[in-house]
Parts: sequence; C-alpha cells; structure tokens
Amino acid sequence: MIGLAAAGAMALGLAACSGSAPTATSAAPSVSADGTDDGTTLTLWTRAPLEKQAKLLVAAYNASHKNQVELTVVPNDDYVAKVGAAAGSGSLPDLFAADIVYVPNWVKQGLFQDISANIDSLSFKDSINKGHLAAGTSEGKEYVLPFVLDLSMLFWNKELFKEAGLDPDKAPATMDEYVAAAKKIQALNKPGVYGTATGLNCGGCLVFTWFPSIWASGDQVMSADGTQSLLAGDNAKKIYDDWADMWKSGAVLPSSKDEAGPTWTAGFTSGKVGLMLYPATLLSSTPFDVGVAGIPGVSGGASTFVGGDGIGISKDSKKAAQAWNFLNWMMSEDAQVQVLAKDNDVVSRSDLANNEYSSKDPRLITINEVAGKGDTPVALNFQQAFNAVGSPWVTMVRNQVLNQANTVDKDNDQITAILGQQ
Repeated sequence: MIGLAAAGAMALGLAACSGSAPTATSAAPSVSADGTDDGTTLTLWTRAPLEKQAKLLVAAYNASHKNQVELTVVPNDDYVAKVGAAAGSGSLPDLFAADIVYVPNWVKQGLFQDISANIDSLSFKDSINKGHLAAGTSEGKEYVLPFVLDLSMLFWNKELFKEAGLDPDKAPATMDEYVAAAKKIQALNKPGVYGTATGLNCGGCLVFTWFPSIWASGDQVMSADGTQSLLAGDNAKKIYDDWADMWKSGAVLPSSKDEAGPTWTAGFTSGKVGLMLYPATLLSSTPFDVGVAGIPGVSGGASTFVGGDGIGISKDSKKAAQAWNFLNWMMSEDAQVQVLAKDNDVVSRSDLANNEYSSKDPRLITINEVAGKGDTPVALNFQQAFNAVGSPWVTMVRNQVLNQANTVDKDNDQITAILGQQ
C-alpha cells in the first residue's frame, strides 16, 4: 500500500484537476473483448515503488505483442502532483497506475475511462481481487483493474522464536498471543533486539498493519460510504491497548516512536525484531527464515490490507482499444503467473493463487489465500483522514499508545469530521 517506504510523506492534492476533468459518468468507449494489437505505441506511468513489477510486465507485453508500451517511472513523492498537472492540461498518458487509496478520488475526478463492459465480460471476473475492483467502482461503473497487490502479513523471525522458546512453525493466532510472543523475545535481553516494531508516526504504515486486526476481529473501520470512522469500538480499543502495553514494557523498537515511513521495516529485515506486521512484497528480500501468516484479530481470525496500485485507461487516451489489450493481457494467466508469480509477487486473481511458483513455497500460497480475506477501505478523503502528516488517525494512535490519554472517542470524531467533508 502507498509504496509504504514513503507512506507518511505523500500528500493528496488534485487542485490542478478540478473543473477540467470529465465526470466519472462519462460514456464508456466501445472496445472489443481482447482490444486491439496493431503496433500502436502506448504510454504508461507508474510510481517508483512499483518499478520492478511494472518493468517486468511491460517487457513481457512488448516481447509478445505488436503494440509497444513506453513506461515512465515517477518518483513517489512527485507522482500525485504530476498526475494532477497532466489531468489539468489534458495530457495524461494512455494508462496510469494509482495508489489504491487514491483511486476513489481520482475516479470521482473523472481521470479514468469507464471499462465496465470489458471487465464484466472477463470469464474470471469473480476471482479478481474485490478490494481493488470496489475502489475503482463508482455508481455501478468500473474504471480500474489491479496492477500490483501489496498485502500486509504477520512475519516472524524463526530463529528468534526458537531462542525465546516459542514454536517457530506456529503463528500467534490472537492479539494476546502476539503480545506474549513480543514480550518473550524481549526477555531474551539480546543487545539491539526487540520484540516487535511499527511506524507510530506513519499513518499509512498504521492503516496497512492495524486495520487488518480490526477486520479479523469482525469489525469495520469505516461506514460503507467512507464518511464515518468506526475506530472507537471495543476491539479497536483493545488493539490500541495491546500496543500501549508492548510499548510500556519496552518490547517495541524505540525508533518506532518517530518512524514516519522510510525505514519502518528496517529493524525486522536486519534480524533485530522478533515479529512484525509487514509487507508481503518484502518476502523475497528478507534474508533469513521467516514464518508468514494473516494478521490476527483480538480473538483470532486473519485478515490483510490489500494495498498496492490499480490501473486504468486515462480520460485523455485516444487509444482505448489498444490500452485495453494491455489490461486484458495483464489479467491473463500468462501475466499473473509467468510474470508476477514467477517473481514472487502476489497475483490479483484468486483462481491463480496456487500456481507452479507458489507451490514451491507454502508461504506464497498463504499470502495469496489471505488476499481473499482482506479488504481495501474506500473513502474520498482517505489521505487527509489517515495518511497525511499529523492526521487525526496518527494523533489517535499516538495519544493512546504513547500517552495512554484515553481520548479514542474524541479522536475518532475528528477522523469522522474529515471523512465527511464534501
């Protein structure tokens, strides 16, 4: 989600688009089921955190099609402004990817073309990740497909688990078990080693990793229309209290207090943290033996935040048929399995979760299966309420975890106030 290495640094601002983009109800282009592959040059933008996956997909498409895609990778912190400026001047590329939490706003701004008919005609539509489809749906029309998924998962360091007398092959199944495991690892008193870590000044990190505990507990984080925060329930308060308990006991990596996103996973990756709620995309680059499971709730269950980016055809493209040819191929088994799964990335189709590459590593099957149990929250003002520096969500977490201020209800009302802004 949100290229989590820079989650806390991003800002949503589409002022350049206002008044210049068509509404999200503009007519859909007439495009055949497979699109057109006639040697057309297509332009595609993506943000830097997805560069690896984007380059692999584009290279594979270009090698097997007459059409050719020209990829532009934009620095993460510049992406929103670049899209906004291009939308305002009518110069968006044919295809562009968008952080999934921004998609609802950009759909409302009219930045994507309606591709409902083509998505609905896909024989495997029911297996496409529902969170990404929902984020790109407005008034019953669909504008976006999943580009790259990034899931939050529970990772644990098996060697540290063994040293602490914990079963290295068994994931903590509840929040209480998570807390107990963190404290046992802390009790090893190994220099520089801590039970767990997080980003307590990183709104994006926190939604990515804490929302799933609320979902796994059977609750929602927002109302269905994304205008009311539901983060003051009993289960949510228990989760905040659990983290406050770990913080007070010294079981949380101290730098977590001021971590704003850029280095929030570094402690675990360096082998200095016992267990952590962590991006699934980092599995292949974690240099030691780890266990992987869904994120548990208060009393069990498992969930994940289905982040990453969606992709659609821009309002400015005159090449919708050719652009759909790329999107149609992108969702095919060739692309999902032979490009993404082969590179240990998560597939966007549940029917392809168990494939020739994931079958070699049970952890990949776990990640793919948990993707179907996760969620992608949808709200027009998501950025301002949760991800922005000093957001009311960050304030709520810091008040409760660091200060035990007992202000959850008041802070929750502040989140609702922003979510409900028109």
